[in-house]
Amino acid sequence: MRTYRRITYEDRCQIYALRTAGITQAEIGKTLGFSQGTVSRELARNAGRRGYRFQQAQRQAQVRQMPRKLTGRVRRALVRKLRTERWSPEQLSFWVRHERGVFLSHEWIYQMIWDDKRAGGDLWRFLRRRGKQYNRRGAQHAGRGVIPYRIDIAERPAIVARKARLGDWEGDTIVGAHHKGALLTHVERKSLFPTISKLTRSTAPAAHRATVRRLTPLRDHVHTITYDNGKEFAGHRHTAHRLQTHIFFATPYHAWERGVNENTNGLIRDFFPKGTDFTTIHPATVAKVERLLNRRPRKSLGFHTPNEVFHALTRGG
Repeated sequence: MRTYRRITYEDRCQIYALRTAGITQAEIGKTLGFSQGTVSRELARNAGRRGYRFQQAQRQAQVRQMPRKLTGRVRRALVRKLRTERWSPEQLSFWVRHERGVFLSHEWIYQMIWDDKRAGGDLWRFLRRRGKQYNRRGAQHAGRGVIPYRIDIAERPAIVARKARLGDWEGDTIVGAHHKGALLTHVERKSLFPTISKLTRSTAPAAHRATVRRLTPLRDHVHTITYDNGKEFAGHRHTAHRLQTHIFFATPYHAWERGVNENTNGLIRDFFPKGTDFTTIHPATVAKVERLLNRRPRKSLGFHTPNEVFHALTRGG
């Protein structure tokens, strides 16, 4: 007896290809293991004005298969987390499955967002990339300074690159519009735990004071810090002495050597887009964004939050 199975996206690709080649419905069904009736219903239900097209068919099938438990309340919760907490579709998919018992693939959530865009909505603006490509900062625009007594990343212990322990941090600044104010960011590599400090001025003394203030309570879990080559980190020797840590600097224009911090700064930019004048941002707002990021489940952490991972590792020694 033939067992029932749903038509998948791959099946729809095959149906499209075979149909385009002039193969009959009966032969298509025989090739794919479906009855002729199943193929006939698929073609009738999911064809558009331009005939049967596999991507369109998949979208239409997903809409019909939308879980009955996806009530207006659940949808509003998804939209709220997307808008206010900037969760990704994968994070939303994990959350709604475990918290509400509704299975939604992240592809379905993306489709919901793009359908909203076609209808004139703005949900797509709350996606991290918003369809834009990442533009690497070029040397001609970098304007990086020379750091006195700089210790290159080549001298950093190999254990740091493996993310094998808690306590290896990366740091950088996010500069505001017209160089008015900045945010100093540090993120722990293993747990993805970030700290964000507002700087009135992006200077070496200001960066030193903010770093010591934020990381001193965590000093037992600060083994190394790897910085960008900005002049605001020129006081690194004083910072290293106060925190009893070791500070290294990435190779100029090699942002991937601080990939965790670069990614975190991208998440922060969702809340403070380019052009933000940080002198107008209250420290409480910055603290709120830090809390949101530390409470956000991350795929690379098995959908645990940075808070959960960091504190579990500190308790475990």
